[in-house]
Amino acid sequence: MSLSDTDLKTQLSNLIKLQSLDSQIYVFKEEKTAKPEEIRVLQAAFDDKKKVLADFEKLFLDLQKLKKEHELELSTKEESAKKLQSQLYSLKTNKEYAAMLQQIKDVKADASLIEDKILKDMEDMDRARENLEIAKKQLQEEEVVFNGEKKKLETRVKEIDDMLAKLEAQRKQIMPGIDTKILIQYERILANRDGLAIVLVKDNSCMGCNMFVPPQVINLIKMYSNIVTCEICNRMLYVDEQ
Repeated sequence: MSLSDTDLKTQLSNLIKLQSLDSQIYVFKEEKTAKPEEIRVLQAAFDDKKKVLADFEKLFLDLQKLKKEHELELSTKEESAKKLQSQLYSLKTNKEYAAMLQQIKDVKADASLIEDKILKDMEDMDRARENLEIAKKQLQEEEVVFNGEKKKLETRVKEIDDMLAKLEAQRKQIMPGIDTKILIQYERILANRDGLAIVLVKDNSCMGCNMFVPPQVINLIKMYSNIVTCEICNRMLYVDEQ
């Protein structure tokens, strides 16, 4: 690709300006690409905390259910004891009477054990209720933090979009000043080299890959007769003659 000395210098100058914009665009796009994952991580962490609360809620409901079951069981025992008590006076022998008394005693003993279980259920429910209230309060605090962090990330995405729009507008102003073939070559390298298509040669090193650039290649760059690329990373090269 042969161009006049002045024309190629202008092309390189425009490419350097374009690269400055594209480097910023690349960084902003990388940051924007990472934001959904950051939001997903925040959401997952918050969902885990909601699961903790759900576990406390389930435990409390399970204890309520268990207490009702024990209360129903106690009611059944008490009814059974009353029924047996009412049958005492219809018995005809002392043996039957004694057996019935023992049966009543056994039923009341069972009822007493169930009452102990209900007392324990109530104690367990009090602890579970206390833990549930603590978990609810913690989740409310966590939700405020989560929503705040999520909003920051979403706001940052909007800021990035605004900056990208401005950079793209500036980019469009520079592009007409670059030869179409050079621009195509630049865009191809840009896409394949992590957003860096044209780099400075400094201290005989390519600033794109840090590999050695021979003096004869540097002389070719200074001749401004052709676009010179790095033999290693294939990026366009320029020198700062100032």
